Amino acid sequence: MSALLQLASVETDIGGSRILRGVNLEVNSGEVVALMGRNGVGKTTTLKSITGLLPIRTGTIMFDGQRIDQLPPDARARAGIGYVPQGRDIFPHLTIGENLRVGLVVHGRGRVSDQEGLEKVFSLFPVLKEMLSRKGGVLSGGQQQQLAIARALLTKPKLLILDEPTEGIQPSIIEQIGDTLKKLKISNTSEEEATAQARRESAEIQHAVQELKKERALAILLVEQYVDFCRDVADRYYAMDRGAVVVSGPIATLTDEVVKKHLQV
Repeated sequence: MSALLQLASVETDIGGSRILRGVNLEVNSGEVVALMGRNGVGKTTTLKSITGLLPIRTGTIMFDGQRIDQLPPDARARAGIGYVPQGRDIFPHLTIGENLRVGLVVHGRGRVSDQEGLEKVFSLFPVLKEMLSRKGGVLSGGQQQQLAIARALLTKPKLLILDEPTEGIQPSIIEQIGDTLKKLKISNTSEEEATAQARRESAEIQHAVQELKKERALAILLVEQYVDFCRDVADRYYAMDRGAVVVSGPIATLTDEVVKKHLQV
């Protein structure tokens, strides 16, 4: 069976500089694939090349049996690619409910299908249903990430692309705890409370990915820095360095030696 997504010898330039150097990658229907690597090795550029936000220089990108590397981003989205970028790109001045309706309106499905989609995302992220009237801009980092993922799921993609889904909500680094405090916008929240909330939000996102994986209803390609997260949710992995895939395989083969050589700073 052919892969749902296939990149073959993809090269991409940004500002005249070569970023991707012959990337080869496959994602099959119903599996979770982790794209890993240190900062600056080309992971986000790979995702933007897939979604059409960056044009590729050479190579081919196939999706669901069709070549898509010459299509504009909106055509790729309509073909079944959902993308949650770094920074989430929610509408901060719209409520949660209004943000979610954007995901429904752009695809113009019927009311029954819309309601089914909403119930699905509410089962994955119950907090969204409890906070429908709250503005997106006042949500914590983890809540914004849940909203961004939910909105993408409402388009019923065949492939869901997640760029750093736990970014800014993992409390293991002091700077990230400070960032979480800022995003919470609650001056009397203690560091311990903020850390506990960040842990809960990260666990909720991880649980959602695991639930989607169980259903095998769509493929997921995720860029993620946290190795334990990838080991828990992914079926396979690709590790990048200097714009190319340097090692790949089943997630069980992601040994500590591989992590130390290709992933650790």
